[in-house]
Amino acid sequence: MSAVPIRDRALDDAVTVARDREDVAVGNEIVRHRLSSRLIHWSVALSFFVSVLTGMPIWTPFFRWMADLFGGLSVCRFIHPWAGIVFTVISTLQFFHWLGDMKLEPNEKDWLGPRVWKYLKYQGDDSEVGKYNGGQKLFFFAVSLGALGLLVSGVVMWYPLSFPQLVRELSILLHDVTFILFAAAIIWHIYLGTAAEPGTFGSMVRGTVTKAWARLHHPRWYREVMGLEK
Repeated sequence: MSAVPIRDRALDDAVTVARDREDVAVGNEIVRHRLSSRLIHWSVALSFFVSVLTGMPIWTPFFRWMADLFGGLSVCRFIHPWAGIVFTVISTLQFFHWLGDMKLEPNEKDWLGPRVWKYLKYQGDDSEVGKYNGGQKLFFFAVSLGALGLLVSGVVMWYPLSFPQLVRELSILLHDVTFILFAAAIIWHIYLGTAAEPGTFGSMVRGTVTKAWARLHHPRWYREVMGLEK
């Protein structure tokens, strides 16, 4: 019987550890997201895309073909609000789950400016980037605010006769604008997690990243995990 490669054994150990703990090094890997974090993240993603696919054919006839994926437009009209409720509930759970790690530090307040472009080009001094950088933290709060906007406007649209006409019209506008911005942000999020930063997607699948990835993208977090931060 051939021996299990050391690297594979280390990865398996890391996955086991990831079920309960984060921010620990195992072999050449660092556990970044424990199992509960990954389940919450993918549950939010699944409920969001169900909401999108059932909402688009309601929004415009151009996407009416999407209704066939769920058995027709009437089925979409039934599923969409409930999928939105599920999305809101899990997004709320996600908000409180990650809130402790998302406190914006004084040196991160310039992430709304050109710093984000320097980061994408690996330019500038990012030696103090912790587990999450300023851009990720701002994205976290923006997504949370967007989920709230979709909920509030969605409730009004779900029970239109309970609200004045002006409120209904503003809710439709808010729902549409929030959805468009949300969709654009998710596309950007997927790009950053795949093509822009290879290895990031794997952290939400297996829960681990390589030490080289951590040292490049989140150097302060890497030093903290490795016990190098004084």
